[in-house]
Amino acid sequence: MPLLAADIGNSHTVLGLVEDGEVGADWRVATDDRRTSDEWAVLLNGLLGDLRPTVTGVAVCSTVPSVLHEWREMLARHFADVPHVVVEPGVRTGVPVLMDNPREVGSDRIINALAAATKYGGPAIVVDFGGTATTFDVVSTQGQYVGGAIAPGIEISLEALGARGAQLRKVELLRPRSVIAKNTVEALQSGMVFGVASQVEGIVARMTAELGVEAHEMNVIATGYLAPLVFDECRCFTASDPWLTLRGLELVFTRNS
Repeated sequence: MPLLAADIGNSHTVLGLVEDGEVGADWRVATDDRRTSDEWAVLLNGLLGDLRPTVTGVAVCSTVPSVLHEWREMLARHFADVPHVVVEPGVRTGVPVLMDNPREVGSDRIINALAAATKYGGPAIVVDFGGTATTFDVVSTQGQYVGGAIAPGIEISLEALGARGAQLRKVELLRPRSVIAKNTVEALQSGMVFGVASQVEGIVARMTAELGVEAHEMNVIATGYLAPLVFDECRCFTASDPWLTLRGLELVFTRNS
């Protein structure tokens, strides 16, 4: 019977029904911090439909405290008959966090590290392409979370250019015909797609060197809904796993249920 996994990010919330590491139905909705617990319940029940009775558990991680508050209330009122796990400090993940302040690390990043260590093994780097931020998370050979990096996300960077550039505007996020663009739209697309790809390759190379690992020994996993935009432009990736966080949530639920 499937688990409902919810990855609540700053821009979007990714939902999926996970069973034994496989994701069946999945959805992506806007993360609206004005949405109440009852509205979340209506939305979830509408998405689940006839699948609602099959859900045997709920696992949640969130980077938005106000939304997580509404989810707690929603789970208590509308999913009271279903066991649930909210990933937060004190929840067993099995991942040692070697940070100055482990509580500062986003729960989604720990979940990604767990899923990467379990499925691919360390050493590994997870690059999560969200709209607000692109995060880099490093897992040691022993499965420890050893640190990472945070860069502005592709969408928020493009929005900033459109808002601050007098002759610039928002454009569709697509791969342009070439790096050397012949018009403003493709120039923005080139800067975003190839700029981010170069950034990823540079940071991954620096992290790999800092760990003292050979490049061919490092597992580099791309995840996040914007990963397909740049995956083929990067030579460093060894795997693409769009459901890495949801798979990690199932692992945490199993360890804490």
